[in-house]
Amino acid sequence: MFQATTILAVKTKEKIAIGGDGQVTMGQSTVMKHTAQKVRTLFNGKVAVGFAGSVADAFALEEKFEAKLDQYSGNLQRSAIELAKEWRSDSFLRKLDALLIACDKDSLLIISGNGEVIEPDDGVASIGSGSMYALAAARALLRHSNMSADEIVKEAMLIASEICVYTNSNIKIVSL
Repeated sequence: MFQATTILAVKTKEKIAIGGDGQVTMGQSTVMKHTAQKVRTLFNGKVAVGFAGSVADAFALEEKFEAKLDQYSGNLQRSAIELAKEWRSDSFLRKLDALLIACDKDSLLIISGNGEVIEPDDGVASIGSGSMYALAAARALLRHSNMSADEIVKEAMLIASEICVYTNSNIKIVSL
């Protein structure tokens, strides 16, 4: 089974940035890929997403989420809620093993298969195996520096990559 990654998003007054590492790991000891793209934009570049978990499951959820964005004219919150409801109630989707972070210029959300759509209070969200390291670093940098959202994501992800064996330093960042 392919697993593990780190996705981090930071929202400031100026912008929002989401980043992901490029490592794909099989089992507990084999790195299969160093340059995976786990963050991307949807809905004509107005929404950014990052995923963690089983790769095939994450792609399936991303496609479902993109369809919801199209259905609800890019309304991030409505699309996220409708995806979470379907994910929780559909017997096929319920088996998918992944989490999503989705954001637009105004909102930042974590979406899970348990029907949760969570908007963090402090504008920082993370998922994946290195998420707690990245989250702690990002919160510290947000509180104690004047760094931009992009800079915070990059530095916090680099810190996570130094600690978590499932996270590498090949980081891709998308900003809105």
